[in-house]
Amino acid sequence: MGKKGSLGRKVLALQLLIVLGLLAAVAAVSVAQSSETFRRTEGRKLLSIAESVAANPSVGQTLSVPAAAHDVAPFAENARALSGVTAVLIADRDGRVLTSPDPDEVGRPLPLAESARLDGRAWVGEIGDDITARVPVLNERQQIVGYVVAEQARPSVWQMLTESPADMLIVLGIATSLGAAASVWLAWWVKKQTLGLEPGEIVGLVEHREAMLHGIKEGVVGLDQQHRVTLINDQAATLLSLPADAVGRHVEELDLNERLVDVLTGRAEGADQIVLRRGRVLVMNRMPIKRDGVPIGSVVTLRDHTELEHLRDQLDVTRTTTETLRAQAHEFSNTLHTIAGLIELGEYDDVKRFVTRLSDARGQLQAEVTGKVRNSAVAALLIAKASQAAEQGVALRLTPETELGDVDEQLAADLVTVLGNLIDNALDVFRGHPAPDQSIEVELRTVDGRVVVRVRDTGPGVAPDIAREVFRHGFTTKVAEQGGQRGLGLAITRQTCRRRGGTVDVSNANGAVFTAQLPIAPGVPA
Repeated sequence: MGKKGSLGRKVLALQLLIVLGLLAAVAAVSVAQSSETFRRTEGRKLLSIAESVAANPSVGQTLSVPAAAHDVAPFAENARALSGVTAVLIADRDGRVLTSPDPDEVGRPLPLAESARLDGRAWVGEIGDDITARVPVLNERQQIVGYVVAEQARPSVWQMLTESPADMLIVLGIATSLGAAASVWLAWWVKKQTLGLEPGEIVGLVEHREAMLHGIKEGVVGLDQQHRVTLINDQAATLLSLPADAVGRHVEELDLNERLVDVLTGRAEGADQIVLRRGRVLVMNRMPIKRDGVPIGSVVTLRDHTELEHLRDQLDVTRTTTETLRAQAHEFSNTLHTIAGLIELGEYDDVKRFVTRLSDARGQLQAEVTGKVRNSAVAALLIAKASQAAEQGVALRLTPETELGDVDEQLAADLVTVLGNLIDNALDVFRGHPAPDQSIEVELRTVDGRVVVRVRDTGPGVAPDIAREVFRHGFTTKVAEQGGQRGLGLAITRQTCRRRGGTVDVSNANGAVFTAQLPIAPGVPA
């Protein structure tokens, strides 16, 4: 971890370097522009000075007399003094310097640029660090008798900066101050946005958060205000069967069922929402997130309650068995009292007929079920449900077409789930709508590699406009019992069928007819 404030200092230093770099670039461009402007302006000025001196008839006449050539010094010095240039030189026709502010140059040849030569043309260019203009001197016969050279030394970079138009140095100073102030503010703002944390601390927090999210057993899904997934841990991705690219996508693009979308988006409110997802029973809780009172998204946690629901189903089976045994014990108690009374009355023949009739009725039901259904688990469920229905005053019978051979344990478990839920749903219909002829007809048979389960009741049927809705989790036409869960049985039935690649639907034929088809070999989960 760095020292406190190191991030701010680093940002400030980086910004200042950027500002200084930009200012240096601006200064370099300014110097280049000033240098070019100086060369053009001074070149024209020097050419004009040299031409003025060369056009003086006295200069031409003096240079025409070799013995008097050194007398041109006053003309050159006068021109230099009046113009303020660095130097004005006069040379003879061979290029030897006759007069110069520097005595050491007298008698030496004129310095020439690589592209320049002594001829009858005027020339402007650069020789070393000087801007130079050279003009030939002609006599009355238009013959070259010498040369006039005007020179101006190029100013330094600092001189060009200080002498630039609009006080360039002041402008650059103001820009530097503004850049430094902006850099200080930016460093403060970055520090505020990161809550005073250093980069190493931020990386540590992110790694810690990722470890926590992917390490907890509960699933966590983060959503923004537009219901797009912002984060998801491994457990949630597994429980919801989400694709790898789920982050950043809207929940309605993830091939989720309507119930699950309602919970994730908040349309279904409340704690511990039960949702079915590809054979799993999930408990979900959604918590809105606000910043300064403004909603910015939500977090949804989910837990897998499939095992708990299976345990609950087993407890329900145990409870049903217990209630069935209680009903049978009550029935047997009444039967024994009847037999005891007949014996006391001495009606021994009636006792015999009464016992035979009871034995035949119960044995006929068990024989019918075990004869048509070879799987012991499914047969036991039907016998228990028949006793439960009888206590409620409902007749449960098998159709003549019922014929189910032995099946594997997984299919038997799915058949118990589907058949039990469909029979319970039919019994619930009669609890709310008693009818004169209360009966449930069950059909089990194998057709083309599928087990067809059909449960028909003599109730009021299902309205066509809600025929599809009855399989949606949470849908019910009954008032929920205190603390009970409604609208779950048919949803689990559909989920079980879809998990095996089967189907379930409902129609009306003098009552509701629920038909489920379960492949003997499991298909691709829907």
